[in-house]
Amino acid sequence: MVRLVGRSWAQSTLSRKALRSRRGGDRVRPAHDHQASQPPRTPVTPRRSHRGGRRRRSAGGLKSALSGRSVAGQVFVLQVVIVLLLVVAAVAALVLQVRHDSTQEARNRSLAVAETFANAPGTREALNSPDPTAVLQPRAEAARKQSKVDFIVVMNTDGIRYTHPKPDRIGKKFVGTLAPALAGRSITEEITGTIGPLVQAVVPIKADDGSVVGLVSAGITTANVGGVADHQLPILLAAAAVALALATGGTALVSRRLLRQTRGLGPYEMTRMYEHHDAVLHAVREGVIIVSGDGQLLLANDEAHRLLDLPSPAERKHVLELGLDADTADLLASGRIATDEVHLVGDRLLAINQRPTDLQGGPPGSVATLRDSTELRALSGRAEEARERLNLLYDAGVGIGTSLDVTRTAEALAEVAVPRFADFVTVDLLDGVLNGEEPDAATDLHRTAFSGIRDDAPLYPVGKRIALVDSSPQARSLSSGEAVIEPDLRDAAGWYAQDPARSAQVVEYGIHSLITVPLRAGSQVMGVANFWRSQEPDPFDLEELALAEELVARAAVSIDNARRYTREHTMAVTLQRSLLPRTLPEQSALDVAYRYLPAQAGVGGDWFDVLPLSGARVALVVGDVVGHGLHAAATMGRLRTAVHNFSALDLPPDELLGLLDELVARVDQDEAAHDSSAAITGATCLYAIYDPVTRMCTVARAGHPMPALVRPDGSVEFPEVPAGPPLGLGGLPFRTAELELEEGSRLVLYTDGLIEDRDRDIDVGLDMLRTALTEADPSPEETCRTVLEALLPARPSDDIALIVARTRALEADRIADWQVRSDPAAVGEVRASVTRQLSAWGLEDLAFATELILSELVTNAIRYGSDPIQVRVLRDRSLICEVSDSSSTSPHLRYAATTDEGGRGLFLVAQLAERWGTRYTPEGKVIWAEQPLP
Repeated sequence: MVRLVGRSWAQSTLSRKALRSRRGGDRVRPAHDHQASQPPRTPVTPRRSHRGGRRRRSAGGLKSALSGRSVAGQVFVLQVVIVLLLVVAAVAALVLQVRHDSTQEARNRSLAVAETFANAPGTREALNSPDPTAVLQPRAEAARKQSKVDFIVVMNTDGIRYTHPKPDRIGKKFVGTLAPALAGRSITEEITGTIGPLVQAVVPIKADDGSVVGLVSAGITTANVGGVADHQLPILLAAAAVALALATGGTALVSRRLLRQTRGLGPYEMTRMYEHHDAVLHAVREGVIIVSGDGQLLLANDEAHRLLDLPSPAERKHVLELGLDADTADLLASGRIATDEVHLVGDRLLAINQRPTDLQGGPPGSVATLRDSTELRALSGRAEEARERLNLLYDAGVGIGTSLDVTRTAEALAEVAVPRFADFVTVDLLDGVLNGEEPDAATDLHRTAFSGIRDDAPLYPVGKRIALVDSSPQARSLSSGEAVIEPDLRDAAGWYAQDPARSAQVVEYGIHSLITVPLRAGSQVMGVANFWRSQEPDPFDLEELALAEELVARAAVSIDNARRYTREHTMAVTLQRSLLPRTLPEQSALDVAYRYLPAQAGVGGDWFDVLPLSGARVALVVGDVVGHGLHAAATMGRLRTAVHNFSALDLPPDELLGLLDELVARVDQDEAAHDSSAAITGATCLYAIYDPVTRMCTVARAGHPMPALVRPDGSVEFPEVPAGPPLGLGGLPFRTAELELEEGSRLVLYTDGLIEDRDRDIDVGLDMLRTALTEADPSPEETCRTVLEALLPARPSDDIALIVARTRALEADRIADWQVRSDPAAVGEVRASVTRQLSAWGLEDLAFATELILSELVTNAIRYGSDPIQVRVLRDRSLICEVSDSSSTSPHLRYAATTDEGGRGLFLVAQLAERWGTRYTPEGKVIWAEQPLP
């Protein structure tokens, strides 16, 4: 009979068969030599849920076990009867043993007490005294009580008592056997004496010569002897009851466990189940193996022996010792769950299913079934190929297109296909695609990417321009838009015609098969991808052609996206560069260095400007438009143009920002009516004007970071410039700050991309900027370099604009000024003074024009202005003449008629001067004119 182990497949299967045979349903026909007819079955009870069924089985398990109809019930009853008989026998044996031990103890104690009293000092002498009873009776009673015996009797050789617990018995004949004691031997006996049944000992009292002169008897009644056993009997019975209860409970648990294992079957049904088990186990066409928790083979049917070619005998051996291949042996020894896991065993392909046997309380181990799937080997191979191709397509979808660079995307396509699909992969793109333009099929191809199992393949190198011949596979693929396969390049005449010498080298190298697939995005063909095979002897087939088309189709979308991004990025960069200053204007007030670094994510809206103003002054502008892309760059251009226009009006910084704010608000209102995405709210700006004559710098800002100032002694500070709102918000005025700068001071303007990053807080950035400026060299160029080295992030997420301007002062010998009386006669004095100053500067050639310009400007100030009137002449890169007065009336250019007597003064000034204009001050206005130096 086969041993039943855990909840194995065989047990589960055969138990269900046995249950059906007992409870009803289809009959199981005998297999092989099992031809006995089967009894009818009862209907199968529907299987309950695991938890609820377990509770109901737990409640009724003991009752079923006690019914006696099942094997579990019979075992339970038999075990209870055996335990009961054992308990009764044990109690009887214990009672008899206690009684025997008690009697023996009474005999020993009686003998010991009698001998002790007989040999006690004075006992023999008392027998010879006139009244032995008077001497011995007290002693005997004291000894009796102390030794806990029922009596001690001293008698003469005739048996007449001298002592007794009952005094009325003294002097009477002793009841018992005396002959052995008279002969000098001690005797112990059980008799019925004067005080009832007892155990007594009789000991002789000997004289010095050995003769017996008296006798001593001590004894214990039978009631006292059995009392010990009677006292111990309740304890014995209680222990027996506890032992019976424990044994019965343990038997019930064992029977309950047996009931679950046997499923309530009776002896006949169990016998029939094992017969079915044996028949089915060896008749099925699947191998069945049961392995214990420690890896020993417990059972293997005939089919398992055949499929695995197991030795005989194989049972009780470890599965690692059965001579199986490593993978199969490891699977069977591990006991892990396996479902249709395919293993190659010898020349057979076996599908193995394995489940543990201890999932529902069974013993540790596993049961495995084996099915011969040799005929599915070819199908399995094709399935494996399909799985590898799906993995390739998945990896291509994940790996290709992670970059918006056309070249890198083409390289990713080549890398993902080698060596999993082809030995060499090349990608050739049209020139326009690399530049972000629309592809033009009339242009040559450009070898963009190469990947291979070796680097010495004689294919066209990366960077090579390829002019295709019409018969080549690549040209045919480009013209038709379909993939082309060349199974054998040795017979591909059209491919040879492309480059006969190189083609011969390719074939000699071992490359023998080619797939060319066009890179198509919609109706546009951007190039071709070439897959070359050398190691595998078989050529590419149609299935591989379909895989190549799918692979290239996914890559083509990414390449087209990269091309479009390249085009947009190029346009944005071109626009941005066209809007930013290419060179700085010449001026003498500031020594300026700058850096502009666009973000890697795309162009942004940061800008800067250096704008020469009248009176040798210079304006510094830094701005930032939130966002990236074409819209940000275009917005930056609009704001920069507006700043240029407003600066021509010679406005103070706060007024210029106010006009810029109104402009932005109007633009936002106009654009919001058509396209809300065109709004430019979020732009910031800082505008500073430095005057080298007074060394004063006027600064105002609209939501922009505050400037940094490095004093000539190297100290760094961040001047408190009032923070206005960003441009376009409106509602709040802008305020200015006046800074007096020593010559050699460095004014540092920047955008927030320098000090703020996603991984760095703005306060940390300002501290880093302070440290970098403290350590920087006084040169503006070195200051820019030091600041960027210290603060530039590894991958800038925003544009960075940085301007470092070191101040200069206009020397006093280059400045001349005069106070003018409000009298027309003062005009001549001004001309004379200017002529002398120009002679001192060596600018006599400009004397005539300068006299005429100042005559007209001073005359206008005297006639139309108000006191005080002042004339200032500056020698800078140009000769600057300024006339100021306290009037705010601005003159304007007029074109006088031929008959007019006046109105030609400013016209003459405009003709003689290179530039002229008016600027307003808190005290009035200044009319200025510049002439180039000779």
